Amino acid sequence: MNIFADFTQRVKKVVEELELKDASGVSPDLARVVVEAPRDPDHGDFATNAAMVLAKPMGMKPRDLAERLVEGLKGDPDITEATIAGPGFINLRVKPAVWQRVLGGILEQGQQFGAVVPQSPAKVNVEYVSANPTGPMHVGHIRGAVVGDALANLLTFAGSDVVKEYYINDAGSQIETLARSAFLRYREALGEDIGEIPAGYYPGDYLKPVGAILKDQYGDKLKDMPEVEWLPIVKDAAMAAMLDLIRSDLSALGVEHEIFFSERTLHERNGGNGSKIDHMLDGLREKGLIYQGTLPPPKGQVPEDWEDREQTLFRASDFGDDTDRALKKSDGSYTYFAADVAYFQDKFERGFQETIYVLGADHSGYAKRLQAVGKAVSGGKTDVIVRFCQLVKLMRDGEPVKMSKRSGDFITLREVVDEVGPDPVRFMMLYRKNDAPLDFDFKKVTEQSKDNPVFYVQYAHARCCSVLRQAVEELPDPVVNDVVLAQTDFALLGDVGELELIAKMAEWPKVVNAAADTHEPHRIAFYLHELASSFHGHWNRGKEMPHLRFIDAGNSKLTLARLALVRAISLVLASGLSILGVNAPEEMR
Repeated sequence: MNIFADFTQRVKKVVEELELKDASGVSPDLARVVVEAPRDPDHGDFATNAAMVLAKPMGMKPRDLAERLVEGLKGDPDITEATIAGPGFINLRVKPAVWQRVLGGILEQGQQFGAVVPQSPAKVNVEYVSANPTGPMHVGHIRGAVVGDALANLLTFAGSDVVKEYYINDAGSQIETLARSAFLRYREALGEDIGEIPAGYYPGDYLKPVGAILKDQYGDKLKDMPEVEWLPIVKDAAMAAMLDLIRSDLSALGVEHEIFFSERTLHERNGGNGSKIDHMLDGLREKGLIYQGTLPPPKGQVPEDWEDREQTLFRASDFGDDTDRALKKSDGSYTYFAADVAYFQDKFERGFQETIYVLGADHSGYAKRLQAVGKAVSGGKTDVIVRFCQLVKLMRDGEPVKMSKRSGDFITLREVVDEVGPDPVRFMMLYRKNDAPLDFDFKKVTEQSKDNPVFYVQYAHARCCSVLRQAVEELPDPVVNDVVLAQTDFALLGDVGELELIAKMAEWPKVVNAAADTHEPHRIAFYLHELASSFHGHWNRGKEMPHLRFIDAGNSKLTLARLALVRAISLVLASGLSILGVNAPEEMR
């Protein structure tokens, strides 16, 4: 029940009834016509830009077209007033019955109010986190994990068929370094003095359990093997342990991926059919999209896979990239980018119509190349969306937080979650746009005050639940459930604060659609804070004016109508918090 979409269609119908034509006899394109909430509620319930966006193509003055539209809109049985503002904006006021229908719809649909259920949902892949599996998750991974997870939840709520995916970078040299680091811990577990961890190795204590496991399984047998024999054994053991650690860390944050995709599988040869990278190269070669050539050195820092020799190159610049990209080095080995292309092709062959990458800010140069890959491999059939997450700075009372001893040189995700809980972490990571820097202060996010956004929103939900519990205790007839509330006379809700709360909830489906279309889950967090603020504000009015309080034991009908309003607010808050992956508590102590 999207009231804004409903009234947008009504405005478009009035435009169509005017039978407008441009100089060539063509009817206007109505795609830009929208109905929105006015910035100032005193101007009306809705505002439309129809005259402003259609007048010029139709060779008319906006105000002249607005006057014709106003006449048509006055015939709508739900519109009580249509007026022109400024150069041609149209403000609308509607009957109370419109808001009553919205409130009834929320109670009927529950937490599914605002959700979209399409007949044929789009298949969407959201890949996020994808950190190198060489240790525990650290603070730099938190934001991408939360943004990716909330975005996947949002798109699911908005009607897409979403798969949450983690790409395991298990084919690079860092995995051999991990294995050698774990082998040191294995020797340490056998009682050797391994001394200082060599430069370039992973120094954290988190590899000590891996050494202990290897000791328990193999005793001292690995120590006497040549490296070529023990390396794959230790590599597999270390990888398995690190993935278990990563899953555990992400689970503590409420993040669960459905697929963990191994980069190594892209390199493995399938009998005489070659690898998935070989398959990718064959496909691009057939399309004439790869060639043998050399690339000029890039400006700035030269990447390690650049060569001043002839290589196998992908015509990425034909698809919007800044330069062509190397797929195969002069020695016949593949570049990192070759695996990226093969990985996208695998996603395309799995039938995804949209692939989303949530990356750290240090990968900002990847957007154009990934989008070029999408256009080339899918022939434009799969949209590629890239979202970058800026760094998070951890603070305590305004001072930077020191590094962790357990990890070696960084603060772990688990340490942050264990100290403040997953709810403050998730909400605050989404309470700012993903590409803006973020300061996360441990003290502020645990304060029980209106200055702490996550507390403020959760407290609004808990306060709603408290009102409903109190009603059961105080009313002579304690039957208060969604069925009873849905049958209440909503016409009794006439206070301006009550109507503003309904109008705010009416925005929810529109907010969901806009957040999903722009791939911006922070819009959900912003909206929830606005709704919570409106609710707390109305609550405070009731403290000053007793006739506005939600429970009036002497007027059961009015009380039930107000309880219906409170219940609807709790449903919308719970729905939004669920998208963010944050709990909606019924009590807060």
